[in-house]
Amino acid sequence: MVDYHSHILPGIDDGSKSVEESIALLEMLNNQGITTVCATPHYYAERRSPESFLERRNAAYERLAAAGSLPVADIRLGAEVKYFSGISRMENLKSLRLEGTKLLLLEMPFRRWGDSVLSEVAEMSSSGDLILMIAHIERYIDYQPRGTAEALAARGIIIQSNTEHFADKKTRRKALKMLKKGLINAVGSDCHNLEDRAPDFGAFYSAVSDKLGENELRRFCDISSSILEECK
Repeated sequence: MVDYHSHILPGIDDGSKSVEESIALLEMLNNQGITTVCATPHYYAERRSPESFLERRNAAYERLAAAGSLPVADIRLGAEVKYFSGISRMENLKSLRLEGTKLLLLEMPFRRWGDSVLSEVAEMSSSGDLILMIAHIERYIDYQPRGTAEALAARGIIIQSNTEHFADKKTRRKALKMLKKGLINAVGSDCHNLEDRAPDFGAFYSAVSDKLGENELRRFCDISSSILEECK
């Protein structure tokens, strides 16, 4: 199983604060059946250039790797890129893609998306250089017109949801409905720390298997894991 969204790199954003905490988070993910972790620290274009960000990100990973054998060996470096008007014209945007793939994890605005936003996202997704993955869809889908998730999926945009979407009784039913319809293709822990934002794939597994069945859970895990290969 792949964790497509995490903040496990030490000391680079509001996620893990130390190598020790990063290792503990990876141990939790390993115990939850995760074999690949996508390390996706926040990227804000207004704060630094892609080159500066990548230098810091890679240095954070080197500090972690220097600790020796890690609980999850396959760590893919990427970024959670905050959308801004004009992002499609940003130089070196491709450098922020998930390592070994064309995937770009995109954090969308926490408001209703206007036509200009949707047009730019559509332009990015049709460029051939990027395959967009929308981060934690549950945080903004309620602001959007009905059918927005379907429209994104129709353009080949991958929709990621956090495991907490399935853990919360208030949102579980909607999350399962989206997954069953094929509108959620990837899940992530979005883990930041060991306290209030720790990994919890167990809640995801339980929700899907209890309500949709073990076969549906296995099917989803297989499809989700195949994204890395299909998006090279």
